[in-house]
Amino acid sequence: MIVTRFAPSPTGQLHLGHAASALFTFNLAQKDGGKFLLRIEDIDPVRCRDVYSDDILEDLHWLGLSWQAPVRKQSQHMKDYANALDQLRERRLIYPCFCTRREVLEEAKAAGHAPHEGEEGPVYSGTCRHLTEEQRDEKSKSRQAVWRLDMKKALALTGSLSWHDSARGAIEVCPERFGDVVLARRDVAASYHLCVTLDDASQGITLVTRGEDLMASTDIHVVLQKLLGLPTPTYHHHPLLLDVQGKRFAKRDKAVTIRALRGAGMTPEEVRQKAIFS
Repeated sequence: MIVTRFAPSPTGQLHLGHAASALFTFNLAQKDGGKFLLRIEDIDPVRCRDVYSDDILEDLHWLGLSWQAPVRKQSQHMKDYANALDQLRERRLIYPCFCTRREVLEEAKAAGHAPHEGEEGPVYSGTCRHLTEEQRDEKSKSRQAVWRLDMKKALALTGSLSWHDSARGAIEVCPERFGDVVLARRDVAASYHLCVTLDDASQGITLVTRGEDLMASTDIHVVLQKLLGLPTPTYHHHPLLLDVQGKRFAKRDKAVTIRALRGAGMTPEEVRQKAIFS
């Protein structure tokens, strides 16, 4: 029996892309006689709003979805993430970094790289990795640190890793292309990578379904699973729903929301028919 989950962030209302992902995951669980769970990823205190969490639940119910356990809210489990960070810190697998995003970008350019500004931003050169305790203490007086995973040290412990995507087969882990990723931010006590890794284990997720834009991040999650002694689920990265211009639905582009479609008089079935991957 599979256990799946849908895990939106309450930084806005659901759009058709969200609906497609939720329905895809829900239908997989229904077909298998499994469980469909809901998680609200609300660790960002600046962007997340309770009103959006309420709207998400209402829209999902309106679409005909239900879940088999209480909704897990990340903001209620910050101690879990802090404990995991402590474990990694005690093993010297993470270190404090005092560099600003701008400094990281400038360093990458100076090194002759072509840094990208995606979800992970430019690859960090490791400036703070070798600071002494005295240097760290001095820098902490004027700057707040983020905590980064020492990827080289982590991979020396884990060895070669792979994970399975049900649509693509075995995938070899190559997380070094991300460099030393951030696991705790200045404004948020834990990063997306750490939180979802712990959440999936806590909820007993056996099949993670999500958009193919998050596929590369799975390498980081598998490394964290190995370091923290957590199980690695099977994954399925589905295609992204595109609009008539061939562009993905996104909150930042003010994509039409489920709530707006409801207000325009569309029925749940009509919306479900629009939220199907081609």
